[in-house]
Amino acid sequence: MLTPAFELTQDPDFLTIIIKVPYARASEFDVYFEGEDFKFYAKPYFLRQLTLPGRVVEDGREKASYNTDKGTLTIWLPKEIPGQYFEGLDMLTSLLAPKKSRSAKPLVEEIAASAELLEEEEEEEEFDWEIEQTPYEESAESTLSPQYRYGFGNLRSGVFQRLQDELSDVIDIKDPDQTPVDERRRKRLAAEAAKFEPDHYLADFFEDEAIQHVLKYKPWWVDAHKKMIALRGESHQEHDTHTFVILLLFIVVFSEEEREQLRKFTNKSYLLDKRSRHHVYLGLIDILLAYCYEICVNEGDKNVESSWNVRKLSATLCWLESFTSIHDVLVSFGRRVLCYPLHRHFGLVTRAFNDTVMILQLGKAAVLKCLLDIHKIFMENDPAYILNDLFITDYCIWIQKTK
Repeated sequence: MLTPAFELTQDPDFLTIIIKVPYARASEFDVYFEGEDFKFYAKPYFLRQLTLPGRVVEDGREKASYNTDKGTLTIWLPKEIPGQYFEGLDMLTSLLAPKKSRSAKPLVEEIAASAELLEEEEEEEEFDWEIEQTPYEESAESTLSPQYRYGFGNLRSGVFQRLQDELSDVIDIKDPDQTPVDERRRKRLAAEAAKFEPDHYLADFFEDEAIQHVLKYKPWWVDAHKKMIALRGESHQEHDTHTFVILLLFIVVFSEEEREQLRKFTNKSYLLDKRSRHHVYLGLIDILLAYCYEICVNEGDKNVESSWNVRKLSATLCWLESFTSIHDVLVSFGRRVLCYPLHRHFGLVTRAFNDTVMILQLGKAAVLKCLLDIHKIFMENDPAYILNDLFITDYCIWIQKTK
C-alpha cells in the first residue's frame, strides 16, 4: 500500500487535511477520526493513525469534497476548542509516527491449546494500522527522467510510476512511463506471436458449435440499425433530412441508470491537436471492437470475465497502444482474438467488425451508450477501474461534444 501525498492547514475553527489520491475510487474512501487520531484508506492508498497535534470532534460540521480533476480529497475537521492553534502541521514525519511503539512480538506468548483456537484468532485479526510509513516525496530522479505519455489523447504520464505493483494485472506492458510507443508495439507483437496456439485455433475452427450459437445473438444495436436504415429510406423519399435526424434521436434511448452515470461526470474540454484526435478516434474503434466481442460471446450477460475480455482484446487498454491507421487497429484486434480469449474463431472477429460499424453509423448516442456500459464493467472490477480514469471517463465526456 502507498502513503499518499498530504498536507494540513488550519483556521480558527477547522483543521483541513488535503490528501492526493489520484485514480482511487471515491466510493471506497474510508475516513476515521476521533480526538487526536485520524485514519484514511482508499486502495491502494492509506494513512495509518495520523497523530494530530490537537483534538478534533465530530459534531455535524465536518465535511469533505473530492476534486476528480486534481485527484485530491479535502477534509474539514472541527477543532474541539475553537481558536486553538495546532503546532507542527508541517512536521509530516512526526505526524505519521505512532503515539507509542510496539514490539513485533510480545515478550511472553501464550500457546493456544489447539490449532482450532489459533485459526479463530487469525480470522479475527484486524488490519494493522501501525505498520511503518514514510511521507510521500517526489523524487528528483523521477521528475528528471523522461516519461512517455498514454491514456486518452496521450494526456497522462507518471500514473504507473508508483502503482505498477497494484496495476500489474490491468495492463501487460511493464514500466509504461519509461517505455516509448514503438517499443510497446514491438513487445506487444512479440507477446502475441508467442501466445498464439495453432491447436487451440484449429479446435475452435473445426468444432465450432458453441461459436455458431453465440454468433446468432442479436444485441440491441442490430434492431436499432435496421430502424435507422428504414428511417433513412423514408427521409430520402420525403427529402427531409431534418426529420431523419430528429427521429434518429429516439432510436437510442438511455436508461435512468445511464443518465445517473452521465450526471456524475465532471464536464471539461479537451484541447487535442490533429494527431491526438486521430489517436483518440482509432483508440475508440479498438475499444468498441473488444466490447462487441464481449457482448457477442456472452450473449449480453456480464460475468467475471467481462472486464478481462474487453481490456485484454484492446491493445489500447492493455498495452497503451497509440494506433496510426485503421488497418493496424483491425489487425491488432484480430490477432488478439486468435491468441487470448476462450473462443478463438475468426467468425467472431468479423462479427465484431460488423457490430462496430453499426454502432458508429448509429451516431454518438449509440457510442456513448456502449462506453457507459464499459465504464460500469470496469467500475465493478478491481483494479480495472483505473482504465476508467485513464480512458473511458474521458471518452464518455468527449464523445458528447465531438462532431
